[in-house]
Amino acid sequence: MIFDQTNLFSFAQAITATAGSTNTIDLGATGRPFGASANLKRDIGPGEPIPLLVQVVTAFDSVADDETITVSLELDSTETFTPDKSIVLGVLTNAQLKVVGTRIPFRVIPDYVDMRYMRLKYTVAGSGAFTAGALTAGVVMGVQTNG
Repeated sequence: MIFDQTNLFSFAQAITATAGSTNTIDLGATGRPFGASANLKRDIGPGEPIPLLVQVVTAFDSVADDETITVSLELDSTETFTPDKSIVLGVLTNAQLKVVGTRIPFRVIPDYVDMRYMRLKYTVAGSGAFTAGALTAGVVMGVQTNG
């Protein structure tokens, strides 16, 4: 997998509590074609799939061994991330988080990404807390599938 710094949401980001990714991706303002009355609409999902990788790079350690991390793609029209829209991408279980190299079970950015800014949100759930662990996430050139 090849990461591009400008399309990286997290680089070895420590996750011990619910947090947004350290980086956001600005898709830029949409333009208005000559003679049109409105700006173009954005939807980066249709067409060729856009590979996205979220991977455990430091094994997670937890207090109660029932913690999980839900990864969501947050979209917003401003950089404030209220957010305007949130799309759940997948859940990493405690057992998966303890293994370096584990990837979240999805491969592409979904349809209907129609706002200017996007980031990932890592929601921690369970009866304990994580004391260690880190994820790297971003748009990649391709996702290796040979297990």
